[in-house]
Amino acid sequence: MEFDNNVHLAPNSYYDRHFEKEAVKILPGEYYVTKGDKLIVTVLGSCVAVCLRDKVSGVGGMNHFLLPNDGSNQGGLLTESARYGVYAMELLINHLLKLGANRNRLEAKVFGGGNVLRGMTVNNVGERNAEFVLDYLHNEEIPIFAQDLLGEYPRKVYFFPDTGKVMVRKIKSIHNTTIMDRESEYRMRVKYTPKSGGVELFDT
Repeated sequence: MEFDNNVHLAPNSYYDRHFEKEAVKILPGEYYVTKGDKLIVTVLGSCVAVCLRDKVSGVGGMNHFLLPNDGSNQGGLLTESARYGVYAMELLINHLLKLGANRNRLEAKVFGGGNVLRGMTVNNVGERNAEFVLDYLHNEEIPIFAQDLLGEYPRKVYFFPDTGKVMVRKIKSIHNTTIMDRESEYRMRVKYTPKSGGVELFDT
């Protein structure tokens, strides 16, 4: 699987004192799935995050990804960059299924796609990511119960998989460039991802 270096399970666990529970922070290119009551947290700029949950089994998870720029202006789900997005989504979904989720019961909440990367306005990076997520979920017939996409501010997202609750905070005052630097580095990493000929998408 040639994309493994760019999409992987989040390793950053900590105790969130505000919410008084175990939490996992996911960075660009990561995802996390849980059957317990862990809090999943991420900060989004141009990237998008999809929160998926099976309300019956209580299994839920979140990813955080961005489409690489493949130099194509074609729309739909057939471009190389879109194939990367499909891979990121299928990786999350298949891990959910392994923990007992039912694909037919999945519910989605989607966030991100902001215009926050300097110099990237002309490429509509955030808009392309948001459009992909909406198209993918529509094609897979996964209902979207909430969304907060586009705009000009980064977002901090808190997802409580056990209840399905999501809290979003717009970050209107940024004191450093960590968010943009992190996404820019990730964007350069996926830009040189090998073509999708060798990628294995999961069957479900």
